[in-house]
Amino acid sequence: MKRRYSFPVHLTGAAVARTGDEMAGPALVLAGLALTGSAADASLLLAGVTVSSVLGGPVLGSLLDRAERPGRLLAAALALYAAGLTAVLVGLGRLPFALTLAAAVLTGLLGPALSGGWTAQLRAVVRDDRLDRANALDAMTFGAAGLAGPVLAGGTAEALGAPTAVVVSAALVALALPAAWALPARTDPTPKSPTRGGRPRPVPPGPAPSVPVPSGPLVGPAVGLAVGLAVDIAAGLRAVVRSPALARATLTSVVSCTAQGMLTACLALLGERVLGGAGRGAMLLSCAAVSALAANAVLARFPRAIAPDTLLWTGALLQAAAPAAAVPGHPTVLVAAAFVAGIGEGPQLTALFAVRHREAPERLRSQIFTTGAGLKITGFALGAVVAGPVAARSLTGALLLATGTAVLAALAFFAVPAARGRAAPA
Repeated sequence: MKRRYSFPVHLTGAAVARTGDEMAGPALVLAGLALTGSAADASLLLAGVTVSSVLGGPVLGSLLDRAERPGRLLAAALALYAAGLTAVLVGLGRLPFALTLAAAVLTGLLGPALSGGWTAQLRAVVRDDRLDRANALDAMTFGAAGLAGPVLAGGTAEALGAPTAVVVSAALVALALPAAWALPARTDPTPKSPTRGGRPRPVPPGPAPSVPVPSGPLVGPAVGLAVGLAVDIAAGLRAVVRSPALARATLTSVVSCTAQGMLTACLALLGERVLGGAGRGAMLLSCAAVSALAANAVLARFPRAIAPDTLLWTGALLQAAAPAAAVPGHPTVLVAAAFVAGIGEGPQLTALFAVRHREAPERLRSQIFTTGAGLKITGFALGAVVAGPVAARSLTGALLLATGTAVLAALAFFAVPAARGRAAPA
């Protein structure tokens, strides 16, 4: 029975791991600045640990979909992520920075495990009639992590030093290992595991490779797994593109996340010019996290009050209003704008998960979740990279760029034609 594994255990594990993840970014920046003395190197570490998610998401998701015990693989990904953070810390100031940055990039490949990897397992944990509420509660863990992570990073760095903040973030990720390991085995009668009893399993249906496959006791299984992963990844991408609901949800969420990255890049300057200190810009993130939590709490109480598809584009419009309201530079309006942004972000994330649970083919579910998570993380990083130089020249210009991008996210939803019928599974 799928309910032997407790949903509160799943939720707690997700919340702890995601708090460690949210803490890791600020902690790496603070540690990088403290140990190298270079703000540029510190920002590169943050970019490195986020931008590579787009590559790791599809592969990690495909492996989870093929695993008979996806929890074991998820636990391994968490362990490697925690080890990667530790390796980055050990390398700072001791190894050439290029090697440390490479370690951050490799660690970032596993980032989608902490977001999409957890959420994709919800259907194995709760009954279908409780999925809507469980989905809203799962989305709330992102808001809670977004609120607690940066505060823990700053507080730990202030009290015990920036390197200790990285250690604590890695420890939080590691604390979630038991909850991941205990996830129930796949009940699907045709599991997608690449091996069973030491023998290779057939790869899922798909186009055969056009090149000869080398043979041998180790080479054959390795190449077979690689071909199977490539086939699965292609199938997952086709499933997203061919399903109008998945395509519009993915596109809208990625463009929205790009706008969020742009707004985040403006926070330090907004804090300095409007609130009296660059550090106070982080307070705006807390305001957004609080309102996102509150909005998702309402959705958890009334999970079917508003259709998920409607929440996707209305959430984008609310996120567009926030940077526009920040342009005049009034402190009260700026704080209110941060709350508005959270009201848009929280329910939009819940809606995104609901659409994926509803539309994703079962054999590709994890891959669709982790691929989407990787795209969002990378979109956020690119938005911050683009908006940073713009904000240095014109803060108003950067805020309007964030507004325009969020509006574009809402328009992107309607740019994808609605389905005339339910899309066929890939």
